[in-house]
Amino acid sequence: MHDREIDRLASIEPYAQMSFAAPSASAAVPVATVEDLRGTLRRKGKLKGRQPDEASLDEVRALIGAGPHRRDLLIEHLHKLNDRWHGLLDRHLVALAREMNLSMADVFEVASFYHHFDLVRSGDTPAALTVRVCDGLSCELAGARALLQRLPSLLGAAVRVVAAPCVGRCEQAPVAVVGQAPLPRADAPGVQAAVQVAAQAAEQSPARGSTQHPMPRDDGAFDAAALAPASITASPVEVAPAYVGYDAYRARGGYRLAAALASDAMAPDAVLQAMADSGLRGLGGAGFPAGRKWSIVRQTPAPRLMAVNLDEGEPGTFKDRTYLERDPHRFLEGMLVAAAVVGTEACYLYLRDEYHGCRAILERELARLHADPPCPLPRIELRRGAGAYICGEESAMIESIEGKRGEPRLRPPYIAQVGLFGRPTLEHNFETLYWVRDIVERGPAWFAGFGRHGRKGLRSFSVSGRVREPGVKLAPAGITLRELVDEYCGGMLPGHELYAYLPGGASGGILPARLADVPLDFDTLQPHGVNGGCFIGSAAVIVLSRHDRARDAALNMMRFFEHESCGQCTPCRVGTAKAATLMTAPHWDHATLEDLSQVMVDASICGLGQAAPNPLRCVQKYFADEVE
Repeated sequence: MHDREIDRLASIEPYAQMSFAAPSASAAVPVATVEDLRGTLRRKGKLKGRQPDEASLDEVRALIGAGPHRRDLLIEHLHKLNDRWHGLLDRHLVALAREMNLSMADVFEVASFYHHFDLVRSGDTPAALTVRVCDGLSCELAGARALLQRLPSLLGAAVRVVAAPCVGRCEQAPVAVVGQAPLPRADAPGVQAAVQVAAQAAEQSPARGSTQHPMPRDDGAFDAAALAPASITASPVEVAPAYVGYDAYRARGGYRLAAALASDAMAPDAVLQAMADSGLRGLGGAGFPAGRKWSIVRQTPAPRLMAVNLDEGEPGTFKDRTYLERDPHRFLEGMLVAAAVVGTEACYLYLRDEYHGCRAILERELARLHADPPCPLPRIELRRGAGAYICGEESAMIESIEGKRGEPRLRPPYIAQVGLFGRPTLEHNFETLYWVRDIVERGPAWFAGFGRHGRKGLRSFSVSGRVREPGVKLAPAGITLRELVDEYCGGMLPGHELYAYLPGGASGGILPARLADVPLDFDTLQPHGVNGGCFIGSAAVIVLSRHDRARDAALNMMRFFEHESCGQCTPCRVGTAKAATLMTAPHWDHATLEDLSQVMVDASICGLGQAAPNPLRCVQKYFADEVE
């Protein structure tokens, strides 16, 4: 902007030399010369905040390359700095602001919003290694709290130990993440050993060490549709299972559907009809009919875009990760089919930052897809989240993709009309797109043919807690909790009796064992909550036994919401904090808690604040003896 302003002034040089006087005979006084104006701008420019030093500029340029840099890549650039320097040094932020032609305020407000960016002030040294211990409900049930308390003294001051909200590995609870390497079924000796190995490896290769997620083989064999219904998780302790790579996927008929659409061998309307007939609904939580969503966006003016939500931050949810790390191209083909039918010119994949292994897989397989495309491809960009649950909300995710703070937008307009970069946008959850190929090739009746208790379709349940065999269970829609536990999870853990369950993660409420025979599906659970505040959402099922208390589970959820509130609206920001404090009392102040709950439901901008009271209200309704 500074250089452009100087050029603009130069273009009006003749006018700068003119004098302006009243019609009287008084002498003309020159206003200023162009050089005067140039000097003023330069002096002001030097006074505008802290200036970057050359060493910092060189270090930033080495990571992000030469400019000009797009504004929407700010978060991607912050990740590069954070990974390389184990934190965001303020001198690097100043240099980044200069390189991207942004104000320091713009850069800092984005960097400070996301949990995974560690801001480091001048003179401070970032920790060489960070160990994150998940304190989500499933991990808390498995002993994460005691592990978190023990590790700091065991690992020493050189290692930073922090609590982390759900990291999406609930079937492996408790989970610690050493750098970027997950450690399932973690205990203190195991974490200590992993840290020692990382320290030794860092001495030999400081740039990498052993804190990266291990890279899996690409020679796996996996076909969920052929297995259905089935338990998908083969081993609850595996962190890098072999997956179906590009060549293997093509050899088994992969991308034939996408190619047929591109060559007009299949009509887009036929795909739309199959989607509608199958009854497939959005599998990220909202449950909006997928075919109807495609039709709505298809009718909007071009150019259109697509945003795919792989942020999967709901506590208890890990289904998307499980499918992605085994069969990525089935999802990518579903995305290409949707792009062809709707007519989107670019696809943005927003992947949660905790899924480092999935990111490596997608980077490798997208490169292979572009090197040997089966059909013309839209522009595909993989974007990395930065630790913000709120970015699972579609408009907050779009803000983040644009390189901004992940704060939900007010609606209307809806993103189908005005979404990413102001264009009509088709937003989808990963799993919804994962089933597109099988629904079209096998026929919509195949998918709709599954179901129990009057429901239709398949549901991928992420099951954790007090069961023998946690994991992803691909089961008929409408299955009950009791059937799910007995038929797919090997029953309850020895010595545990079913007491309660969360059917939809943190947001979906808590139900007692006497309601374990209610069908688990869209629209079946709402009558059992308070004012409809109980739902299946992303089908994250956490099972509690009589060793547990529902009030403790509700408090864990409320603290999670308090931590993850974006802070944009007062009802959510203040309400979750006040509620968490009140919920620690032996006897709850029900009147005040109900007032807080109603305000959050009525006045919060987005679903986070609106759903936060659901577990609290369920405790008041079904487990009143725990809080009286």
